[in-house]
Amino acid sequence: MSLTKADIVERVYKEAGFSKKEASDLVDLVFKIIKDTLARGEKVKISGFGNFSIRDKATRVGRNPQTGDAMEISARRVLTFKPSQVLKEDVTNRYSHRIDDKGVEDKSVAPKDGIPRALSSFMNNTDDSIEGDDLD
Repeated sequence: MSLTKADIVERVYKEAGFSKKEASDLVDLVFKIIKDTLARGEKVKISGFGNFSIRDKATRVGRNPQTGDAMEISARRVLTFKPSQVLKEDVTNRYSHRIDDKGVEDKSVAPKDGIPRALSSFMNNTDDSIEGDDLD
């Protein structure tokens, strides 16, 4: 199962008390700000969640996996996301008990209870540092 933009809008509508139109506009605006900031080559840091950044990759030699022939991979820009330590801990702490010694996850076992710290710090605005938030 994937979380879609429509799912996010629905959650904002239900949990924040906005109308569906306001929730949709808000989600669109947040995504637009993040996209525009990244398009300018700037980093986006969301405290308790992670960092989005653009990285330039140089031209390099790679191999065609089907033929094994060497080929040039052109220079390009890539989008990267690095989760915060808080987010990593929230995810691993809630779900690590579902994984056995062989690395197989038993999804029938419920996640551990508790509000993830990444979400609670974000929702309570305990640390509101967002780089690139000086957008018009």
